[in-house]
Amino acid sequence: MKKTLTIVSISASLFLGIVGGASAQKSKVRYADQQMELMNYQHAIEQYKEAYAKKPSYDVAKKVAEAYDKVRDYDQSYEWWSNVVAYEEEVEQSDFANLLSAAQLTDKRAEALSLIQARGVSADSLDVEDLITVSSRKKVKLENVSELNSEASDFSLEEDANGNQFFVSDRGGSYSSEMPGLRIDGRNKFFSDEKNDFTDREYFSIYKKNEEGEITEVMSNVPGTFNFSDPSFAKEAGILFYSVTRDIKKVRKTREIVVQPEIYYSKVNENGELEGFTPFTFNDSLGHAVMHPFVDEEAKRLYFTSDMEGSLGGYDIFYSEYDEEMNFSPPVNLGSQVNTDGNETHPFRKGDKFYFSSSGHPRVGGLDVYVADYTSSGVSNVQNMGMPINSSADDFGYREMEDGEVYLSSNRNGGMGLDDIYLMEDVYKQFLARVIDCEGVIINDSYMATLRDETQNGNVTTQRNAKGELTAELEPDSDFSIRISKPGYFTITADDISTKGFEGDTLKKEYKLSPIPYQLPVFVDIVYYDLDKYVIREDAKEALDKIAEVMNKYTFLDLLVASHTDSRASDEYNITLSNNRAQAVTEYMAQYNISADRIRLEWFGEQNLVNDCGNGVPCPDVDHQLNRRSELVLEAFPDPTKQYDIPEELKDMDFCKPEDIFDMVQKDINDIPTIYFDFDKSMLRSVHKQDLERTAIMLQRLPNLMLFIEGHTDQRGDDAYNESLSERRADVVKEYLIKRGIEENRMEHKWFGETKPIHDCSTGTCTEAMHQLNRRTELRLEKGAFTYTGRQKKVDTM
Repeated sequence: MKKTLTIVSISASLFLGIVGGASAQKSKVRYADQQMELMNYQHAIEQYKEAYAKKPSYDVAKKVAEAYDKVRDYDQSYEWWSNVVAYEEEVEQSDFANLLSAAQLTDKRAEALSLIQARGVSADSLDVEDLITVSSRKKVKLENVSELNSEASDFSLEEDANGNQFFVSDRGGSYSSEMPGLRIDGRNKFFSDEKNDFTDREYFSIYKKNEEGEITEVMSNVPGTFNFSDPSFAKEAGILFYSVTRDIKKVRKTREIVVQPEIYYSKVNENGELEGFTPFTFNDSLGHAVMHPFVDEEAKRLYFTSDMEGSLGGYDIFYSEYDEEMNFSPPVNLGSQVNTDGNETHPFRKGDKFYFSSSGHPRVGGLDVYVADYTSSGVSNVQNMGMPINSSADDFGYREMEDGEVYLSSNRNGGMGLDDIYLMEDVYKQFLARVIDCEGVIINDSYMATLRDETQNGNVTTQRNAKGELTAELEPDSDFSIRISKPGYFTITADDISTKGFEGDTLKKEYKLSPIPYQLPVFVDIVYYDLDKYVIREDAKEALDKIAEVMNKYTFLDLLVASHTDSRASDEYNITLSNNRAQAVTEYMAQYNISADRIRLEWFGEQNLVNDCGNGVPCPDVDHQLNRRSELVLEAFPDPTKQYDIPEELKDMDFCKPEDIFDMVQKDINDIPTIYFDFDKSMLRSVHKQDLERTAIMLQRLPNLMLFIEGHTDQRGDDAYNESLSERRADVVKEYLIKRGIEENRMEHKWFGETKPIHDCSTGTCTEAMHQLNRRTELRLEKGAFTYTGRQKKVDTM
C-alpha cells in the first residue's frame, strides 16, 4: 500500500516545518493535533492510530481519515472514512461526502454508494465533485523505469545536453519518529536535520544517472539545503534550475514557522558539478512558495509554481521572462484557462503544446496531467490527457525528451515504491489512409469514414491531419474494417486492415472514391409493334429475353422503356397506346422475376417520330413501322438519389473508367449489327433501317461512343468500281444516322472495295449466300472521352 503524496510530497513536503514541542504528559491525540498543524502528517497519523487502538472513537477515526487525505494515501483514506461512517450516532452528512470522494479515487464508487444507500442517505444530496471518466487521448502503455525507481519516492525526470538523466528521490530511507530521535532546541522546540518531519523520510535530493548507468547523488551547494528537487536545464547556457528548502537558523526561535521552497540556479561544470548558486529574483522563503521550475529556452521564459500574490487559489503556474544575463521580468500568472482554485504544478512546454498537472480541472484521479494549446500570447483549450496517462492516484512531472521519449511520474498502484517514474510507449499502431479521387488527389472535403475494430467489437476514432489524410490509433493484434461514404460516390467497404503480425509503426492504406455513373446507359435495343397493338410480338421476344438474362446477372442494372406510336389516330389515343406498350414490356419481364420497380416507363405517343410520317403525310407501312416501337435502355445505377455500394460482381473494377461497365455488358450481349446490301446496290433494305434505328438510339444514349463504318463489296466487278460501290455503301449508313441526329464528328467511315472479303470468291467457287456476306457495311463501336451528365463528372479514359 502506498503512503505517499504528490502535490504535497512535491510541494508541501518541501516545506521546512519547525515544530512546537509537546510535553510527555499531553495525550497522543492532542500531540497529534499539533503535528497536523505543523504539517508533520505522517507522524500525526501514527499518533492518532495509536490513540484509536487504545480507545476507538468517531472523533479519532475522523482525524486519521483527514490526515490520510492530506498525504493523499487514497486507499487508507477510504478505509478510515468507512470507519467514520460506521458511527451511526455521530456521523455527519459531510462524512458520507468524504467517503464517496475517497471511493472515486480508489475505483470503489459502487461499493461506497451501496454503503451510503444502506444508511438511508441519497448520493444526490452529497456535495461531491464527480471525477471524469475518459479514454486515453494517446494510446500508450506506461513502463516502470526500474533502473531509476526504488522503494522510495522517485519522480521528475530531466536530461542534460549530454544525455545524462536527473531525477528526484528520497531513497535514503525512513526514520523513527520517537522523540529521542529529535534534537531539542533551547525553547523546547524540536527540529530534525536528517529527515523531513512531513513524511518521516529523508529529504529529497537530485540524483544523476550517467550513460554507463551509474547513479550518484548531486550535491546542492546552497547552504543549509534540506529538500533539493525539480531539476530543469537551460542547456544552451549550461545552467541548472532547481528548488530547495533551506535551514534558516534565525527563524528557529520562532514558534510556528514554515520555510517555503525557493528556486535557485547554478552553472554546471564539465564534471557535472554545480558551481555557485543564484536565487531566483522572486523568492520569498517566509512569504510564499516558488518551485517546479521549467526553463523554456525557445521563448526565454522560466515557468514555475507559486502561491504568491496574484494566485487564483492554491498553487498557480506563473512565468517570468529572462535575458542573456538572467535578468527576470515580473511574474505573469498564466490565467484562468490554466489556473483554478485547486493546485496547478509541474509546467512543461514542447512545440505548440503546454503540459501541467492539476487538481482543479475535471480529473480522473487526484492530480492529473493536462495538455493545452500554446502560443506566445497564451495557453488555451486545456484537455485532460485521460487514462492510462492519468490514474485514480496522482500523476505529474510530464516530460518529453529530445529523442521523443516521454516520461511521467505517478504514485499509482503497481509501482516499485511510493512515487515512480514511468516511460510512456506507443503500443498502438498508427493508421494513415489517403482517400483520393480519380486523379489521385486527396479528398479533404466532407466524407464519412467509419473504422471498426472487429476483434474488440467497437468503433475506432478517426481524425484528419493537416494534409487531409485519415488517421487513427489501432489496437495491436486486431482486425479492422473500414467504410467510407460520400454523396454521389460509391461507398467503400474493406476489411484489409490488420495489426496482427504487423511490425511497423504506421499501417498505410489508400482508398479511391469513384463517382457513381448514375443512369449510365450500357445497352440499347428496340422492339416493334403491329398497328394499333401492344402485344409483344414473336420477333421482339429474343431481345427481351436477352435483356432479362443480363438484368438477372447484374443487379445494378435497371431497364428504361420509352414507348412510341405512329401518327395514325388521335394524340390522346396514342398516348394511351404507348403507355400500354410500355406496360406490356413490364408484364413480359415478370416471367423472369424482374420486378416492376426495376423498370422505368416513359410513353410519348406520336411525339417523337423517327421520320417524316406525320399526320396526313402518306408513308408506306414500313416507315410507319419504325415509329411503332419501344426503346429499351439498360441503365447502370439508375436512382440518382441512392447511395450505392460497389456491387459484388464489380469489386475489381476501376470505376474511374465507367465505360468498362459498358464493355462488360456488351460482352454478354455482343449485338452490333452488320448492314447487308443487294447485288450492285447501295440502297438500305427496310430491315436494316431497324438495325440503324437501334444504332442511332445507342449513339444518342451513349455519348462516349464513336462509330466506325466500313464499306465492302463482293469480288464481282473490277477493283475501281468496287471501291466506289463500297464508299457509297458506307456513305448511306452515315447519312442515315446523320438524319437521326448523330453528329458527323462521332462517325468515321472507310471503304475497302473487295479487298477484305468474308469469303474469298476470287476462284469463282462461292455460293450466292457467300457473296451476300461479302456485300456489307460493318459497324464498330469504340469508346472516346467518357462523359456523363447529372450528378456525374467527366472522367478521362486511362
